[in-house]
Amino acid sequence: MIPVTFRPIEEWPDPIEAKRSPFDSPWSATLNLLDRELRALGAERVIVQVALRESQIRVDGWPKSKAIAKHPGVIVAFDSKHGPLKYATAAFDRWEENLRAVALGLEALRRVDRYGISKRGEQYTGWKALPAGDTSDLIARGRTLVGEHGGTTAALAATHPDRGGNPDDFRAVMAARGGRVVR
Repeated sequence: MIPVTFRPIEEWPDPIEAKRSPFDSPWSATLNLLDRELRALGAERVIVQVALRESQIRVDGWPKSKAIAKHPGVIVAFDSKHGPLKYATAAFDRWEENLRAVALGLEALRRVDRYGISKRGEQYTGWKALPAGDTSDLIARGRTLVGEHGGTTAALAATHPDRGGNPDDFRAVMAARGGRVVR
């Protein structure tokens, strides 16, 4: 298995409306799938953030067996041959199921190359992680725009460059939403 370190989530960006998972796979299958997809991307420095307390994470960086997350959200971030990538979801009731969703999503993105639709990893461009640094002004602007438009979805639609919106405003809304900003 590629080395993975679990860390507590510092802040979850969106409201959580989790539903029952359609998955019926053992934990080992999720870990094997995640490992295969991370290897295919040349992943390094893999961080999985879960809503656990620091005391619920073992010395080796994995969750303790009886650890219970405050919410099911999961964020997976890593360096890859396509640059730094970051994926987050809280679509399902348990964080383990959301980790599987990320692994399945990575598999689906890789299929784009496998089937010849993309040749240079273009499908990963929209998932590049925000660079390190102070993004508080960007996030504050994004939250203001979300409030002005009555919600995240409306703000994203109104500011999207493909719909005539301002790219800087769109980046701000995306930052307030929790990442996936394209530079």
